[in-house]
Amino acid sequence: MPLAVEVAGKTDIGCVRANNEDNFGYDARYGIFVVCDGMGGQAAGEVASKMGVDIVLEYFRESVPAAPTSVNGQPQPVSSHAESLTFAIHLANRKIFEAGQQQHGRSGMGSTIVAAVVHGNALVIGHVGDSRIYLIRRGEIEQLTEDHSLVMEQVRQGYLTREQAETSEMQNVILRALGSEQDVLADVEELVAMPGDLLLMTSDGLTRHVRDQEILKIVTAASSLDLSCSTLIQTAKDRGGEDNITCLLLKIVERPWYKNIFNKLFFGGPQWQNSI
Repeated sequence: MPLAVEVAGKTDIGCVRANNEDNFGYDARYGIFVVCDGMGGQAAGEVASKMGVDIVLEYFRESVPAAPTSVNGQPQPVSSHAESLTFAIHLANRKIFEAGQQQHGRSGMGSTIVAAVVHGNALVIGHVGDSRIYLIRRGEIEQLTEDHSLVMEQVRQGYLTREQAETSEMQNVILRALGSEQDVLADVEELVAMPGDLLLMTSDGLTRHVRDQEILKIVTAASSLDLSCSTLIQTAKDRGGEDNITCLLLKIVERPWYKNIFNKLFFGGPQWQNSI
């Protein structure tokens, strides 16, 4: 049975910051979903994060056919979506870097990014920085991304435990970000999506306050994706909310057969917003 995506997203300024440097966006027609967390003075962070979201979405809208993708009646290989996501992230990096160089007061602006492409049962994820993607499947939660941060690098090298990293004063030191250099290395991975999967894409404003098992409990207990996002954000705010907080939550579902027939009869193909 064809798969579809249900989606909900929310962003919040938090309890301390004067402005929101997080941005998120998606276009379910092309199966592309993005969260960015900006950094930089004089509102440059929110400029960088908006550029990151807009550039990636625009690239998929202009360069990647809407799903289902085929050439001469044959499905395109999944690797083409991984290549597209890699290129889109590199394009966003270059344009943010150039804007930072050219615009007074925005030198050094940057942004993290997490992005996901869902195409049939194929899932491609990419990221730069310390925003995260989690997979919730069959009652278990798994972090799919590895933070590009100083403390997590110290954890990987054995200098810190994960528990020490979670309380370190160096948590905000990022080793990779969009726009910090002319070129960036993005981690891109191909996975398989299954009906019932939940993907949480989030900025570190959430994960600094809400641990993985708490995320799992909140998301699985909520009656809707929208309520899950609201509860996650409120939990982070109740614990201080020093940073902006963004949650984008995706649920992979089977689309009923009659929607496919309706699409073909009246629209000539997949036109539903949540179609993949």
